[in-house]
Amino acid sequence: MALQGINLPLAFTGQESIWQKVFMNFNISMEDLNDFFGGPAFLAWARMGNLHGWGGPLSQNWLNQQLLLQKQILSRMLELGMTPVLPSFSGNVPAALKKTFPSANITRLGDWNTVDGNPKWCCTYLLDPTDPLFIKIGEAFIRLQIAEYGDVTDIYNCDTFNENSPPTNDPTFISSLGAAVYKAMAKGDKDAVWLMQGWLFYSDSAFWKPPQMKALLHSVPLGKMIVLDLFADVKPIWKTSSQFYDTPYVWCMLHNFGGNIEMYGILDAISSGPVDAHVSENSTMVGVGMCMEGIEQNPVVYELMSEMAFRNKKVQVLEWLKTYACRRYGKAVHQTEAAWEILYHTVYNCTDGIADHNIDFIVKFPDWNPSPGSHISKQDQMPGPRRYLFQEKSSQLPQAHLWYSTQEVVNALKLLIDAGNDLAGSSTYRYDLVDLTRQVLSKLANKVYLDAMVAFQKKDVKSFSLYTQNFLQLIKDIDVLLASDDNFLLGTWLESAKKLALNPSEMRKYEWNARTQVTMWYDTNKTMQSRLHDYANKFWSGLLEDYYLPRATTYFGYLWKSLRDNEDFKLEEWRKEWISFSTNWQAGTNLYPVKAKGDPLSISRSLYGKYFSQFK
Repeated sequence: MALQGINLPLAFTGQESIWQKVFMNFNISMEDLNDFFGGPAFLAWARMGNLHGWGGPLSQNWLNQQLLLQKQILSRMLELGMTPVLPSFSGNVPAALKKTFPSANITRLGDWNTVDGNPKWCCTYLLDPTDPLFIKIGEAFIRLQIAEYGDVTDIYNCDTFNENSPPTNDPTFISSLGAAVYKAMAKGDKDAVWLMQGWLFYSDSAFWKPPQMKALLHSVPLGKMIVLDLFADVKPIWKTSSQFYDTPYVWCMLHNFGGNIEMYGILDAISSGPVDAHVSENSTMVGVGMCMEGIEQNPVVYELMSEMAFRNKKVQVLEWLKTYACRRYGKAVHQTEAAWEILYHTVYNCTDGIADHNIDFIVKFPDWNPSPGSHISKQDQMPGPRRYLFQEKSSQLPQAHLWYSTQEVVNALKLLIDAGNDLAGSSTYRYDLVDLTRQVLSKLANKVYLDAMVAFQKKDVKSFSLYTQNFLQLIKDIDVLLASDDNFLLGTWLESAKKLALNPSEMRKYEWNARTQVTMWYDTNKTMQSRLHDYANKFWSGLLEDYYLPRATTYFGYLWKSLRDNEDFKLEEWRKEWISFSTNWQAGTNLYPVKAKGDPLSISRSLYGKYFSQFK
């Protein structure tokens, strides 16, 4: 981060250890906290009050380890000249606090992306900021952090209304809420500055009209709040809010939801958006930032975004890409320059306003009945720590998000393959080659999948069989491709989680957390209770072969039986069988490779010849 010029990083690690001490001082037992803290793979959602208890409880070993790690992180940040951003109190409290303080104004919020609000997942208990207890807990948390870490920062993050609307839209009331949040910080640190996500102004725009926005933004002294224009790369709020009504803000790129592996971006917006904001009339922009949910994808996007803090003029992207390709691969090769020019105008030119979330059919849970005339419910909101809206096309079948010509991107792949003789020794070249090959094959798989669904609807048994076999073969081939690069291995993720454990019990819990986060969140063998199916999906070798391939095989088997027996597709039976498989897989302990095997260039060439030879 320091090498990229980042000087205001979040430092959220270890906060559960601080919360443990704070809440125990308010007569909350460790047993009560076992049902409050989320598991290691779900802490982001637990911290923001989306869920609690899921994946936990956290062991004392974990709490101690993370606190020690946080102290090491903070020490290193300070050495590198960074100002850490520490968490503060948002009102998210254990359910037991209501019993301990029965007169406190605590509200149980509604279910978050579950059907029945199961207690092992839901729901958040929110302490009203105007309650005197709020300031006491908030102050205690700030003071304990200072006692543990020293005087390392004056900047604290709080997002008390993240996907949770205030109980009334009365501006006076909203102002009092904001003032209370800030007062809790300031009582713990008199120089406190509130750093707040501006996501709520986009995700809940129906509530946050100008009077409500002004009430919140002006509830603290000017200069004591900084807003993150979280989604400015797609939906900049500064343009429609008079520069956040004179409140300082940071122009941010969100870019990635769920840590999905999908080539996607808007390079033109990145290369011009921060400059436009900075030179706009009465600009209150004070910096640029990145707020992705996962960073290990699309290196070109983050490379360009990192430079924008140092630029006061718009970047000529095409010229920039030529130097980028040379720097990335170690030498200038005309095929790579030509390939990146194509990618710039296609994959990295998503101007349809839809925030991408990988819903390619290999990794998208097929929870629909493709029979003619059947109703397919639209997924109006993709849930997560941050949600965004998208609409499916008017069709009886779901549609994957596609914003570019797939044939042009296949041409870019051919150019990248042709550069292999010069660049095969470059690890960054091999990564990009695997990623682009995966991209074009996954889009081909989308077409094959829809062809299979159309054949099913037409009761064309022969075509259905052909297309489904082709789809399954594509999954197998992509898995072999991904296995050839260390960056696309399931085993790396699982082993890194297991290595944190200090005993067998922790190892099983951490592996379950890691397996569950990237697959299905909270379902039982009987019902579909969660809407979080494959939210954090990954194109990883091992995951395709052992998870997505059996899923597609089983689903197609149910469709085949429906055709063979001339009967309705048994959606509920399919759901139950798959949930059972997924539950067992998440509890599994089988090992996956942590080292790549095979030559990416030869594999990519072979797959190109197999699937795209007509483009030669």
